[in-house]
Amino acid sequence: MPSEYQIKQDMVEVGRRIYRQGFVASNDGNISVRLNENEVLTTPTGVSKGFMTPDMIIKVNMNGEVLSGKMKPSSELKMHLDVYKNRPDVRSVVHAHPPTATGFAVAGIPLDRYILPEIIISLGTIPIAPYGTPSTEEIPLAVREYLQDHDAFLLANHGALTVGSDAFNAYYKMESMEIFAKISLTARLLGNERELNGQQIGKLMEVREKLGVTGKNSTCVNCDTYKDGTSSGKATASGSDGCGCGGNPETKKAGEAELNEGELSGLVSRVTQAVLLKMRGQ
Repeated sequence: MPSEYQIKQDMVEVGRRIYRQGFVASNDGNISVRLNENEVLTTPTGVSKGFMTPDMIIKVNMNGEVLSGKMKPSSELKMHLDVYKNRPDVRSVVHAHPPTATGFAVAGIPLDRYILPEIIISLGTIPIAPYGTPSTEEIPLAVREYLQDHDAFLLANHGALTVGSDAFNAYYKMESMEIFAKISLTARLLGNERELNGQQIGKLMEVREKLGVTGKNSTCVNCDTYKDGTSSGKATASGSDGCGCGGNPETKKAGEAELNEGELSGLVSRVTQAVLLKMRGQ
């Protein structure tokens, strides 16, 4: 385990990265790391995350009471503590406002299309937690509904939240979410997001399992019919819990083309290039 001071330095570095990436502005965002069963390090309120120093980091207990530090913790601390109480495996939480992902959150569009292998393996789908008033219990309750099955969340009309094994792990998931949102948006502007089919997703789920990635993924591995009669619009991985295929891979949505490996590679390459050019202002 790294020392407490090293963890504070890591939190400062993550703060600098989310600021430099434009994931936060002014004093937005917050970062926390759980030290043990009853102690959590958290970023202060009223300070730009791009200009923190280790001595600004505050230590609190699981009730949010300050144990050490001269500054006040973020008003969003309730959300972080609720994650730790309900996901014992989580050791760090990052909250930010990455522009493209937050745009999806404001538009009410979840990032739940199965289009990028890396995202399917690392994050699965990214749901939208219903709107809650910042600094109240409303947001923790909204996130809790999805917490057991996901490591990345859009917060309706608010921003995004990621959880991980340490500050960098949680930050990298935020970074992956934002690039996924950019690629998804670019693909839509180009005319279409072509989803992988059930067989292709199933193979990626096998890779995910071999890599030991935690969290569930709510797609049917037998077909590309995702309807389950709920607002999520996705079926369970069993292929028999509401998606309609009953485990029969012949049951598919009519008229949908399957992507072969070459088509997928070309699509990802073109979209990524378009995003990079846009980011560089070209």
